[in-house]
Amino acid sequence: MSIKNDSVVQFNYTLRDEQGEVLETNEGLDPIAYLHGHSNMMPGVEDALEGKEIGAKFSVTLPASETYGERNEDCEQRVSVKHLQGASAWKPGMRALINTDQGQRQVTILKVGKFMATVDINHPLAGRELTFDLEVMDVRDATSEEIAHGHAHGKGGHQH
Repeated sequence: MSIKNDSVVQFNYTLRDEQGEVLETNEGLDPIAYLHGHSNMMPGVEDALEGKEIGAKFSVTLPASETYGERNEDCEQRVSVKHLQGASAWKPGMRALINTDQGQRQVTILKVGKFMATVDINHPLAGRELTFDLEVMDVRDATSEEIAHGHAHGKGGHQH
């Protein structure tokens, strides 16, 4: 079965930077699962997986516009230190999680005071050309419930 819209896809990945250094991987963990064609995956990764079958193993190098987006230099924001998650003491350059109306977001600390911090809300990998080593582990038709919910259920997907 090849990957098409309304397929639930499970895949493994390794993410590399411009110098080939590994930034992330799910090697040794459960595959990532997503519902193809429902904007649940980075556009470039989803396009690269389109039409592939179980067992396909390949690499794709993608521009920032197809992954985490271009950097926006005007993305600084002041937030209360009490809203930063991930550490008890903060220093410039550290990464934190904050809750937003759109869910959790990773930010980078630029300046920190006693009560407020200035953070960069760009994704830490925004503006970078990235290489994804991908391996398709499973492909199946989505259930009507998954299509209605707009995401994959079960292992590697959304847990209700």
